Order: sequence, then structure tokens, then C-alpha cells
Amino acid sequence: MSLHLWIIPLLPLAGAAINGLLGKRFPKAVVDAIALGSTAAAFLYALWVAVQFFRLPADQIPHIERYATWMTAGTFSAEYGIYLDQLSLVMLLIVTGVGFLIHVYSVGYMEHEGGYYRFFAYLNIFMFFMLTLVLANNYLLMFVGWEGVGLASYLLIGFWFLKDSAANAGKKAFITNRVGDFGFLIALFLLIKHFGTLQYDTVFKAVSAYPVETSAGLLTAIGLLMLFGATGKSAQIPLYVWLPDAMEGPTPVSALIHAATMVTAGVYMVARSNAVFDRAPIALMAVAVIGTLTAIFAASIGILQTDIKKVLAYSTISQLGYMFMGCGVAAYGAGIFHLMTHAFFKALLFLSAGAIIHGLGGEQDMRHMGGLRKYMPKAFWCMTIATFTIAGFPLLAAFFSKDEILWKTWASGNHILWLIGVVAAGMTSFYMFRLWFLTFFGEYRGELATDAGHGHDSHDAHGEHGHAGPHESPMIMIVPLMILALLCIVGGWVGWPRVLAGSDLFDHFLDPVFTTYAPAPAATEAVSGHEEERGTEIALMFISVAAATIGGLGAWYLYYKRTDLPARMAAAAGGLYTFVLDKYKVDEFYGAAIIQPIILISTNVLWKGVDTAVIDGAVNESAAGAQDISDGLRQMQSGNIRSYAGWVAFGAAVVIAFMVWRGVR
Repeated sequence: MSLHLWIIPLLPLAGAAINGLLGKRFPKAVVDAIALGSTAAAFLYALWVAVQFFRLPADQIPHIERYATWMTAGTFSAEYGIYLDQLSLVMLLIVTGVGFLIHVYSVGYMEHEGGYYRFFAYLNIFMFFMLTLVLANNYLLMFVGWEGVGLASYLLIGFWFLKDSAANAGKKAFITNRVGDFGFLIALFLLIKHFGTLQYDTVFKAVSAYPVETSAGLLTAIGLLMLFGATGKSAQIPLYVWLPDAMEGPTPVSALIHAATMVTAGVYMVARSNAVFDRAPIALMAVAVIGTLTAIFAASIGILQTDIKKVLAYSTISQLGYMFMGCGVAAYGAGIFHLMTHAFFKALLFLSAGAIIHGLGGEQDMRHMGGLRKYMPKAFWCMTIATFTIAGFPLLAAFFSKDEILWKTWASGNHILWLIGVVAAGMTSFYMFRLWFLTFFGEYRGELATDAGHGHDSHDAHGEHGHAGPHESPMIMIVPLMILALLCIVGGWVGWPRVLAGSDLFDHFLDPVFTTYAPAPAATEAVSGHEEERGTEIALMFISVAAATIGGLGAWYLYYKRTDLPARMAAAAGGLYTFVLDKYKVDEFYGAAIIQPIILISTNVLWKGVDTAVIDGAVNESAAGAQDISDGLRQMQSGNIRSYAGWVAFGAAVVIAFMVWRGVR
């Protein structure tokens, strides 16, 4: 049975093509209809596919559709095809569902911006590439989507290309991702060399014949290279530096690309490649360590940020770290569960922040906010739900997903990683409630906002220049927030843990993806550990809630009760405060250790030394030499008879001298 799955990515591609080529001539209503209609159609078709998927017999999952051979080289071939299993179905619904809500929100947010049709064309092309990435049936087609979302990210981050900061942020994201892609490509080359294919089903079956590596081997190398690629796309140490700068793009871009979809591509790739990582414990542990360190490192930076979008950017990096932590302890289902809940609450956080920025005429500094719950009650309640969700309070979505990751980390024996994860959870609660109190409580600290023009997140309630006080956003922006808020409340219930009289439907649903090619002992240990330590799991659940509570109370005390203390503590911390505020100067270190040496080598060696001195020098000197010779020869053609007679006499003398020399010999 064919589900004609090719239709789903083709719909947003068609929308991008129509708006991109013809949208400049269309009124905004037509641009909206094309962009939103194509995305809504993709989501509705995805829902229909989900219904059909549950009717498929177990032996027909994964459902693979092959359309055409893309390339053939010797014994290697790659095809256009789609691979639909439980994992890709979850990703499909997240991308189309959350993506559609962000499209709707963007209609209100971007209403008064130039390049309106171009923005929606970029959004649609991003959707096409992300759907290609998650539906591909082979790594090469996944890589096409992988690179495509990088291109779309570059276009959207640098949407306001007349701003140097936006243009530079787009280039930084693009180049940083290319660094990670280098590792991913080498991993693909190794798969081709040793398995002769990049088709998922063939590769996974071949890998399943390999034993678990007791030391570094082929699968470890492939896993580590894949992880390096994932650190770029999913903004993990050491390639996380592009994502905070990506906040230069319009806020809907931050919600779509850097919260709900693109940055989760690395997590998806690791989970999809579970057959490789399960047999490469060194690579798997590297995934867990990188994720855990990123979670606490990014959280520590987020504590001091004052730009509301930058706080959420570092929060995204930190939450992605939790997903890698889950995958790194072979709890892939927990990692994907947090990926799903994160799409809900982080999209809600970004879009709520966008509503605040919209209502303040472009203001993003939390120090110039305060008391906004009186002016923006709808945005306040939506942001409140999102804040309590990300903090991990009971019964909200992230409580279930984050707690499952922490529990699986403990059960795997990685107690130090668990402890770091709990501390990071407390820090997450602290910086999110800090944002909440600074933004919505106390007295309004800003001035009457003005529309600063294009190139900023600057909007006015009526689309007019002039001053406007804080105000609520239009309903076309608020309704998506309400839907996402509802998902934050109920979205985690599908993963209600067994220890709380649940059945963990989500983990059970994904189980075939992660057990079909898994080494049998790993699956057995995971189940037995979960069944035997119910009391421990409940205790750890209380600890994580306590950490979230402590973090929230700390923020309440410092930013609501004793608002004078943060400045005094910053002054007392001195250089340490500045060091953390400057993001540990990682960007400066990269600039001094990597970027500047590359510039110097490129300028002094490759440009001035090789290009100018050697290549240009050889060409230019050859031309100069030819010119000198021609200048000399031109003197012989002067048209003067006496000159010609002299040259004849000189030539005769040379000939006679040569003959005499030969005669002497």
C-alpha cells in the first residue's frame, strides 16, 4: 500500500516556489493563503497518514516507499524514498503541527515588515527541507535535508540583511554548521566504504551483525563523527556558538528553527542511528557527556543574560543537552519524548517573548520591562504556563520528559551525570523565573516604545510610526500561544510513567524503533532496572521537583522580594560576574585561537604569498618579459635605412664569426 508520502514535503515546496517567484506581485492575503494553506495541507495529510499508520500490520513497519534511483556509482546507489516508522511519524507531526502554528503567528508578527512574501517563502522552504530530513529513507537524502535546513536557517537568520549583526549571524550559523557537517560527511563515507550503501534498512541490518565494541573501532569512529555533526546542527559543545547569535532573526524564526525543529535534527540523527551507537559504547558515552556538560554550561550563561531572546537561546542549548543525555544512556525514547515536549514549551516561550517584543515596539532588554502582566494578560498567562513547564513542575509536559531522562541516566549507573542534570534543572528553573519576574512583575521600567523601522523586531499596534504603550498582541498571534499552552499542559500525559500508575504509551510506541536492531542484553537491562527500582525512581522524581522549586524560590527572592540584591551580588563577584556575563569569552577564544590564525594565514600566506607573489607574479612577470623582448625587437623595425644597414652588417659579422669558430674547431 502506498501512502503517497511524497506529497507532504512537496506541499510546502510548492508554497515556497509560488511565493518566492510570484509573491512580490501578490497582496498579503494571497501570500498568507499560499504559505499557510500549503503548511496546513501538509499537517492535515500528516494526520491522515498517522491514522493509516496505526492500521498497518506490525510486519509492514517501517513503511518504505521508493520512488526513483537518484544516483548509481559502481555497486553504490542512492534513491529517492521515504522511511516511515514510529520515530519519523512523531517528527512528521511535530514539524508540520508546530510549524503551522508558527506560520499563523507570523502573519500578525510580520505584518508591517518589508519582504513579507520572501519571509514566508523562506519559512516554507525550511519546512520542505526539514520534512525531507525526517522522512528520508537513506543517509544521503537525510543529508540533503540536513544541508537544506542550514540554508533556510541562513536565509531566515539574516532576513534583515541590511543589519550587519543579522547578516553576520547568518554567516556564523552557516559556517559553524559546515564545520560539523564535515564530520557527518566522513561518517557517511565510512558507511559507504564498509557497507556499500546508505539505505537505512540495509545499513542497520548489516550493523546488527557486529558485536558491541569493547574498544574503539569502526562503529565508534562512525558514531563519534556523527556526534560531531550533531553538535553543529543541535548547538552542543563545542559548536553551540551560532545559536545565541541566531536570535538576530525575527522571533518566529527563533521559534521555528531554533526551538521546535532544526536544532533537534542532530538528536533525531543520533536516535535514528541507534543501531550504530548501541554497538559503540565509547561514542554513546561521548553523546551523554557532551549533552550533560552542555546542559549545565548553557544554563550557567542563561542566568545572567538580559536580552529575553538570549535567555531562551541558552535555554534551548541546555534543553538540547538533556536530549543528548537521554540518547547517550541509550534512553532514546526519553530523548525523543523531551524533543516533543520541548517543541511545545520552547515554541510557546519564543512566541510569547515575541508577543512581548511586539507589544513594546521592539524592546528586548528585560531591564526595561516589568509589570507587563497588567498590559498583556494573555501573553502573561501563556508565558506563565511555559515557564512552569520548562522548570519541570508536576503534571506539565517537561516534568514527565525531563524526569524520565534523569531517571534513565541514574538507572544506567551514570550517577555523576544525573547529579549534573539535577543541578542544571535547578538553574533552569532559576533563570526562567528570573525572566518571568523581571518581565511581568514590579513596575514598568521602559519608556513609550517607538517603531524603529525595518531590520528590528519593531512593531506598532497599528502599523504606524510613533509612540505606543505596552499592549496586547492581536488574536492571530495569541491563538497559537493558547494552543501551545494547552499542549504544554496535556502533551506530556502520553508519557505518563509506569511508576505513577501509568503505561508510558510514548516510550512503548517508540520501542520497536530502538529494540529491533539493539543488542539483546541492553534491552533486558533497561527493563529490569526500571522494574526493580520503583522506589528509587519516585525518590529521584521528588529530588528533581525540589531542585525546580529551589530555583524558582531563589529567583523570587532576588528578583521580586529583594530586588536590590542582584546588583550587590554582581559587584561582589567582580570579575567572575563579568566573565560569565561575557559567556566565558568562548567566542573571543575561538576568534583568537582559530579565526584570526586562519585570517592571517589566508591573508599573508595564501593571498600575498601564494596568490600574489607566486601565481600573479609568474603570470605578470611572464607578461612583462614578453613586453621587454617585444620592445627590443620593435627597435629593429624602425623604417630607417641606415638602421637596417647597421643590423645587416651586425648579422653578417655574427655569421662570419660563427663560421670562423667552426673552422678553428
